[in-house]
Amino acid sequence: MRRVQQLDRSRPWERVSLVLTDHRTMRRLHQAHLGSAKQTDVLSFVYPPAPGEQGYVGEVIVNVQRAFQAGPLHEGVPYECALYIAHGCHHLAGLEDDTFERQRRMRMREHGWLSSAQSAGLITSLGLRERI
Repeated sequence: MRRVQQLDRSRPWERVSLVLTDHRTMRRLHQAHLGSAKQTDVLSFVYPPAPGEQGYVGEVIVNVQRAFQAGPLHEGVPYECALYIAHGCHHLAGLEDDTFERQRRMRMREHGWLSSAQSAGLITSLGLRERI
């Protein structure tokens, strides 16, 4: 979240919740909040400060079932899940990936973040196994 804070200093964070879910729940949430029945890997929501709080509250919802499917095809399940979390954090900072160029820049930054996280041993410590 320190990296996210650097992207948008105008939005201080009180806390961010991480929710791990499956395809079915993610599809319901996507439909309810964005009007799309399409499957997705991550959703992010920003809530304004509550009375008595100084910063915003964020929620990143990750489709772990999708990470288990896509992970073995890429860098592994823990990396895939971490990538979804990083992507959700980008959206918390207000960044969009609605064009090819924005997607490319966002993905490059995410892989940079994950490279640092891997070096610190944070990704393998997610505790995700390759099989459920």
